[in-house]
Amino acid sequence: MRPFARLAALGVAATASGALAIQLVVSLAAFQGDLGAALWRIAGFFTVLTNLLVALHFAAIAAGWRIPGARVAGLVLWIGLVGVVYHLILARLWSPQGLAWWADQGLHTLVPLLVAAWWLAFCPVWRPDGRAVLGWMAWPLAYVAYALLRGAFTGFWPYPFLDPAANGAGGVALNVLGLTAGFLLAGGALAAFDRWRFGR
Repeated sequence: MRPFARLAALGVAATASGALAIQLVVSLAAFQGDLGAALWRIAGFFTVLTNLLVALHFAAIAAGWRIPGARVAGLVLWIGLVGVVYHLILARLWSPQGLAWWADQGLHTLVPLLVAAWWLAFCPVWRPDGRAVLGWMAWPLAYVAYALLRGAFTGFWPYPFLDPAANGAGGVALNVLGLTAGFLLAGGALAAFDRWRFGR
């Protein structure tokens, strides 16, 4: 990995870590300084957990670890859809102010853009195939299972489309199917793009 690519990866990791830190500060204020409660609440969000994955992976790249191209592309898919779903569906549901706005924009806008830019510029060559696309589904499906189990025990639903009280069990199932289809389509398009650019 070229030095500039590692330096750029460090910038991505720092940006994701900074946005997560700001989100933690905002949550600490909401929970009156209770660190455990704040961490438990933000750990319920796909956005936060995926940004954490980005921070860890890009810190590893900056440290010289060789991350497979398929894994980098998976991160692009996951964090990219964090931004797309937020801006198309969730952003209109609230209006964050102050530090909350900065955390919001960092997690949902800046980090996805930086990850995509790094992928376009530096992603290691790999051979995209259908197995990679299916493999990318493991993380979002694992999160859905976690969020539903957690919500059943705590009553906290991090996203309105996962709330059975608002949507009914059938509505939640349809929402999950729709998101799964969206991930598969986006993953297929991403793999096709990498197949084109690495096969030229």
